[in-house]
Formats: sequence, structure tokens, C-alpha cells
Amino acid sequence: MESWARPEVPRLPGRGRPLRLSDTATGEVRPTAPGPTARLYVCGITPYDATHLGHAATYLAFDLVQRVWQDAGHDVQYVQNVTDVDDPLLQRAERDGEDWSELARRQTELFRTDMVALRVLPPADFVGAVEAIPEIVPLVRRLLDTSAGYLLDDDVYFSVQSSPRFGYESGLDEPTMRALFAERGGDPERPGKKDPLDPVLWRAARPGEPSWDSPLGPGRPGWHVECAAIALERLGMSFDVQGGGSDLAFPHHEMSAAHAEVATGEWPFARAYVHAGMVGLDGEKMSKSRGNLVLVSTLCESGLDPASLRLALLGAHYRADRDWTAAMLDDASARLARWRAAAALPAGPDAAPVLDRVRVRLADDLDTPAALAAVDRWAGEALSRGGSDPDAPALVRDLADALLGVRL
Repeated sequence: MESWARPEVPRLPGRGRPLRLSDTATGEVRPTAPGPTARLYVCGITPYDATHLGHAATYLAFDLVQRVWQDAGHDVQYVQNVTDVDDPLLQRAERDGEDWSELARRQTELFRTDMVALRVLPPADFVGAVEAIPEIVPLVRRLLDTSAGYLLDDDVYFSVQSSPRFGYESGLDEPTMRALFAERGGDPERPGKKDPLDPVLWRAARPGEPSWDSPLGPGRPGWHVECAAIALERLGMSFDVQGGGSDLAFPHHEMSAAHAEVATGEWPFARAYVHAGMVGLDGEKMSKSRGNLVLVSTLCESGLDPASLRLALLGAHYRADRDWTAAMLDDASARLARWRAAAALPAGPDAAPVLDRVRVRLADDLDTPAALAAVDRWAGEALSRGGSDPDAPALVRDLADALLGVRL
């Protein structure tokens, strides 16, 4: 599957700071400490109703992770999947009377277009679940061979009891796990399972559903094993950051980690599990099931500058749950206008301190509110009192683009 076009990123003087991120598994803000190449996996969309602002907030957060790592001198190997066959996609296609594969293709293309508009750095590997089936099947076979997988009728399930550390990533108690598993695509009530939390690895073919021939029998992959296989194939074990929205901490990230760790006998799957907060509307989580989505494409088609949308979403800390309001967008548009006016001046105040401040704040668990405030102060001083440094406006333009992804 093709990724999207990469925006040009200006080079900044000096070097950025080491990145620290909040790790769900430990509950601490910890150094990421990658090697020369930082390895990042972010769970991608199920391609229908793309791209809503919850999606956008998540991918902007991990776009900043890439930018801060690159500014600190690391190459980045970034992998993102697309769950282009799954129950919710099939249900939406049936509801709308559309071929599921055409719905997935169209929505994935819309997602690419939205990411380009928002200046999100693309993954090196953008991988659909369907194209990854040749990688998923051997992983399921390996789990069957070690008795971590088992047959139930013609389906293959994973035994969570085979994972000695199961639960370490999310830190949830069993009643909470069961409730979330049922809410987020699991089947805890299915008779015959060894444990109510056991997830499906391979779903045998059903009438009217797509399926693929394999040594496991005709069928299609489960959701969690998809990401485990794609990440193992391209990043290996103990990659630096597994990312996604906070609703993926359980069951998705917990299950994916368990699959990979049991199959390889190694630990951990990822060195840090990092989660972005949810975006709500009118006091409710913004989600497909509630039908309360605000779409990036709709806002852009209305004439909105995507840089304003980016600033609006960066105005809150990435881990914070937030409610989307029109005032957020108005404030961001006004901020963008101030920044652009200041950056267009022939000279301004010394910009080296603002570059250092933005680097420091972003390296501290992506503190975007403080980073934006640092640029605000420089712009306010430039517009009110001017400055004598002819190189300062260009440096501010470059740092806004390179570190915040905002083109002035």
C-alpha cells in the first residue's frame, strides 16, 4: 500500500533534546532513548468515516514524535497499518450498499489526502491488513504450534493464559478488561473459549464475508494479530514506541503485545506504549458509533486553512481528553495570523531563545501548549516592539515548520 507525499522539513541550527514520553505500561514519563534509528509503530485507521478529528489528533501527536526525534539527530523507521478488512468496515459497507473493498480504498485515499493537508510526515511502511495476510498466517501457525493458539470450531483463538505478563501494558483489573473487551470488538461470552478474554487470531470463512485461502483454512485475520505481525516483520521486537489513541490501550495494544511476546519468547514488544487522548463533541467522545464526527476533509472543503486546524489540535496536550469547539478553531486561526504577520517582518527579536524553548517543551512529553506559548511571546514582541535581527523571522518560520508542522 502506498503512503503519502512527504513535506519538506527545514533543517534547524544545532540539535534537539532527547525525547521523553508518557509510558502507559509504567505510568511514568520516561526517556525514549532510541539508537541511531528510532522505531515507531502507530495503529492506523479502519477505513470508513475518515478522517475525523480524533484520528487527526492522534496522528499529529506521533508526527511530533517523528519531528522531535529527527531534530535530535535520529533517523526514524515509522510503520503504520490500515485495518482494511474487519467487522466494522464490513458492517458499514453492508449498511451503505457498497462493496467493502471499494469503501476501504476510497476512505484510505481520503485519509492520505487529509494527512498531506495537515503536513503529517508519512510512514516508511503503510501496510494494509489484506496485504499482510502472508505475514499474519505464519504468526498464527507459530502460536498454534506452541499451544498458545487453539481451535474453536474452525476459528483460531489466542489463550491469554499463555502470556505470563498479560495485563502489564494497560494495568487494568479483570472486570474492567472484560467490559472493555466486550465494548471494543471482543466476544467474552462465546461458549467454548478457555478464557472470556481470549481474542480471535483467525476467523474462519462465513457466508457473505470475504476470506482468503491459507494453511489455517479459508478465513481472515483477527484485529490484534494484524498489528503484531506487521510490526514484527518491519521493526522486530522491543521497538521504541507503540502508539495510538487511548482507546487502543486495551484490548488492542495489550493483545498485540501478548501475541508477539509469546510467539517470539522475547519481552517487551515495545519499549514504551504511548496513547493520545480522545476528542469529544458536546460532552461525548467523538466516534463513528455515535455519529458525531467532525471530518478534516469537511473543514478543509469549507475553506479552512489546514494550519489553523493543526494549531487548534496542538493547543491541548496530546494526552488530554478534550471537547472540540468552534472557539478552539477561532483562537487557532487568530494565532496563525499573528505568527504569520510577525514572521513576515523584515527583522525581529532574537529567535534563538524561542527555538531552544520550543525544543525543551516538545522534548518533555510533547508539551505543545508551552511550545505554542513560546512562539506567541516572540510574535507578540515582534509585532509590538519590532527587533533588529534580520535572520529572526526566517528562523521562526523554520522552527514552526520543522518542529510543529505549521507553515508560516
